[in-house]
Amino acid sequence: MPARTQITRHDCVEGWSCIGKWTGVPLASVLERARPGPNARFVVFHCADELAGEPYYESIDLIDAYHPQTILAYAMNDAPLQVPYGAPLRVRIERQLGYKMAKYIMRIEMVESFADFRGGQGGYWEDRGYYWYAGI
Repeated sequence: MPARTQITRHDCVEGWSCIGKWTGVPLASVLERARPGPNARFVVFHCADELAGEPYYESIDLIDAYHPQTILAYAMNDAPLQVPYGAPLRVRIERQLGYKMAKYIMRIEMVESFADFRGGQGGYWEDRGYYWYAGI
């Protein structure tokens, strides 16, 4: 699949930031091959990690999913992505804060609604009161 490399700043909700060089497959390329159904409105990322005993998950809308800078990253700073940074695969959504950029992705799902997902707010942190859209 096509690859994209970009140098971008990661902004954390906690106030810190850092710059990295990320390489991965544009999420749009994956979605084009999956051919989402007409009712698909959101992309949900299911992750291998857990917090407080609950599986981590996150979601974005199709606008961010198809943005050219949204990639499924498998490399950072010209090296394979390491576990502390989300290996084997993490999503980079450069127009949003870091908690939206799920690590350790195991499965990607297209859905119409979050109603059937845990707290129904679209993500682990959103179920705990964070904003669903974390744009910067």
